[in-house]
Amino acid sequence: MGPAAAGAVVTGSLRLDLDDFELFDLPRRFAVEPALLDERWKALQAQVHPDRFAAQGTAAQRVAMQWAVRVNEAYQRLKHPLKRAAYLCELNGAPVQAESNTAMPADFLMQQMAWREALDEARDEDALDALAAQVRARRREMLEALRECIDERHDYAAAVQQVRALMFIERFAEEVDRRLDALGQ
Repeated sequence: MGPAAAGAVVTGSLRLDLDDFELFDLPRRFAVEPALLDERWKALQAQVHPDRFAAQGTAAQRVAMQWAVRVNEAYQRLKHPLKRAAYLCELNGAPVQAESNTAMPADFLMQQMAWREALDEARDEDALDALAAQVRARRREMLEALRECIDERHDYAAAVQQVRALMFIERFAEEVDRRLDALGQ
């Protein structure tokens, strides 16, 4: 069996031109049901797992491995809200370009500066917990605004701004968590 035939056997109805949402048979929306996403991931993994193709030779197993990687990459994009939002923006002609576009609104930058000061001044677990709670609350608000931008208004330019701001917030939240962990040691 040649590589093309092995690929056809492995992939069945899967096609290389499918986007992640099509691959998982999900609507192109920011709001995704985690349990459904997990269920579809497990079903796809079962369909393309290389062990299923051991009897068909190394070519079929190699193709299956490539599809397993593709499925896992898509799952990671769809599972993580920021990655999913950035992907949706890109699919709709509005790439995030976080590396080259770092301009942020002044009020957002002021909030970041206030949080940084609070982090620098935090000396105990209570202060860090309070800061972490503020950051989590703001993150939830922004994720909801992101859902509205994408799923209701289809305003991908505004969604890009939300994604970029949330990237900053996620990094800051990780910093707060590291400080909390360091206190706990």
